[in-house]
Amino acid sequence: MKTILQSIRALLVFTLLTGALYPLIVTLIGRTAFADKANGSLIMADGKTVGSTLLAQKTDSPRYFWPRPSAADYATVASGASNKGPTSADLVKSIAERRAKFGADAPAEMLTASGSGLDPHISPAAAQQQIARVAAERKLPAGKIAALVAAHTEGPQWGIFGETRVNVLSLNLALDAAQ
Repeated sequence: MKTILQSIRALLVFTLLTGALYPLIVTLIGRTAFADKANGSLIMADGKTVGSTLLAQKTDSPRYFWPRPSAADYATVASGASNKGPTSADLVKSIAERRAKFGADAPAEMLTASGSGLDPHISPAAAQQQIARVAAERKLPAGKIAALVAAHTEGPQWGIFGETRVNVLSLNLALDAAQ
């Protein structure tokens, strides 16, 4: 009987510690030290939430920069890779369709879906490849668009982690603001 009571006490103590106190402390630290990230890194425009810097947005308009393709059609619930192998006829067809859309010299990242299907960034090369289309659609000088791309190019995190990248949503919002 003594062992059962000790086990119940240990269960209650650890439930309180790991099920209530620890999550509460981590949440408070996150909301205090990293308020933007803890709340989803939301981007506001005119008092409305227009997206998150952490998630790709589906954009087909030629007036905007396009994100990487998504195997899950940019849905957060069903996000993930397509898991199609190099011998898959569907994958070959998808790449051919994307090559027709993005051009023969498109970077590989614009031809294949990202692993999560929600990657909010493209490489500077993928952004450079889209400048002429966006400039023509918006009737803006290509140099002005290129300057916006350069201004929204982020280096590796802390200078060492990851690749140089461009956040597509931030760039598209800057395009709207510039016009």
